[in-house]
Amino acid sequence: MDKSLSMPPLFAAFGMALAYYGYPLFISVGTNFLLGLFFILTAVVCFLRVLCYTPLTNSKSQDLKLTNSRWMNFKSVSTAGILAVALAVGFSLGVGARRTVPGHAELGFPPENIIAVSGILAEDPRSLQGGSGLGVLRLRQSVVDGGARASARGNLTVFFPAESIPRLKEFGRGSEIYLDGIYYTGQRGPVFNASSVHIVQGAPPLEQFRTSLRLTLIDKFQSRQSRSPPVWGSLASALILGVRDDLDVDLSGGFRNSGVAYILALSGMHLAIISAVLAFLLRRPLGIRWASLVGAVFIIAYVFVAGSQPSLVRAAIMYLTGTFALWGFLKKNTLSVLSMAFILQLAFQSETGISLSFILSYLAMAGILILGPALRDLFRGRLPEILSETLSVSLGAFIATSPVVAVFFGSLRPIGILAGLLIVPLTTLFMVLSLIALVAAFLPLPLWDVLNLTLTWIYRFMEYIVLTAGRVPGFSVSNSAPVLITTILLSLLILYIQKKDQAYRNNIASFD
Repeated sequence: MDKSLSMPPLFAAFGMALAYYGYPLFISVGTNFLLGLFFILTAVVCFLRVLCYTPLTNSKSQDLKLTNSRWMNFKSVSTAGILAVALAVGFSLGVGARRTVPGHAELGFPPENIIAVSGILAEDPRSLQGGSGLGVLRLRQSVVDGGARASARGNLTVFFPAESIPRLKEFGRGSEIYLDGIYYTGQRGPVFNASSVHIVQGAPPLEQFRTSLRLTLIDKFQSRQSRSPPVWGSLASALILGVRDDLDVDLSGGFRNSGVAYILALSGMHLAIISAVLAFLLRRPLGIRWASLVGAVFIIAYVFVAGSQPSLVRAAIMYLTGTFALWGFLKKNTLSVLSMAFILQLAFQSETGISLSFILSYLAMAGILILGPALRDLFRGRLPEILSETLSVSLGAFIATSPVVAVFFGSLRPIGILAGLLIVPLTTLFMVLSLIALVAAFLPLPLWDVLNLTLTWIYRFMEYIVLTAGRVPGFSVSNSAPVLITTILLSLLILYIQKKDQAYRNNIASFD
């Protein structure tokens, strides 16, 4: 990994994360004061850079050793100046992003008096266990007893009655709806419990096309025309479209209890599988560059259809940035690409930064890119190559996300490291075959029957693994501080041991 390429974007991303997530603390100190302090330090570093500069000459009388020493000081201070500027810029961007995050919904009336609200469906409604539904409403109006109305704005979580879910899914995201019900404050913020739902206006034409396409694809996974629904169809819908409404409750709980719930969240792994299939089909006729460009267009369309889940958007930004690098517009460095994706997503979708999916997605990728190579080097020659590759990725992601998982879930399940060794490759095979089955579902070919049987076997095997691993108890965590400290120390220890091991191997290689 070229550190000269990755460090400035990484420092900018770190500064942005520091300001965004530490904003409640910094607001008491004064963000303007901190910004001024950052830029004063940057100016001092740049001044030191000028003082340390000594131009190289060809004079024989010049002390070459002193010149080299001053030149090295100049380079060090120059690097420090660049990193200081990147940190300051990232910090200022983080402050701006956090300030644009919408707070609680503005209702126009006292919350206890509200009997109805209206607005736009901001995302696809989801079915919950028991038949009811869940969605997010972008508010337009609130209504109180007597019929008085007021303008409202902000996003509001809504629970829908069971009988309204089929119709809401048919109209989909972007529809305008009117809800009667009760407004109250739950454990995670304001909630509106709807007793009745009225469709005021359908979604725009492009959103209607998207909803129709989603329903068609889901139907192909779930029914296959006159045949009985395949047992694996709900898992295929979850892995490819992010629709988990019909996923078996025991299977969903098994993924969670076995520590591999991330498999069900659309992310870079899913996008990598889909883009790999596309690249396989297009690389030979178009070449790698044009295939990547067509793939970029497809990825944008895929995110539009599947929905802008934070982890999926992160993966899409990384893919698009990688495409620019492939065409020569950017330098190729994965950690730099991840940092740039973080900055772009937080700048343009600032509200997603507070979601658990966003936080875990970036932490997992950072662990894979920073700790993964170090672990892989340590495992090289000590474990089979295929095992060391998968284990290093799984361990890197687990270590990096452990503090956040401990805070939000109160437990850690290390069994997920081992379960992932089997589930990840099985998921890859399952998704590839599901995509082929999706195409076969539109064609009158006997290929469907073969795929249906194969996918059923894979599904049952995955089900057995996650349910078995889910029975292994995890570790309850009442205080996340020790987990955070252990994670930091363990990460530093892994990087230190890897560096020493690499130096040892290099010495042996030189001796030979």
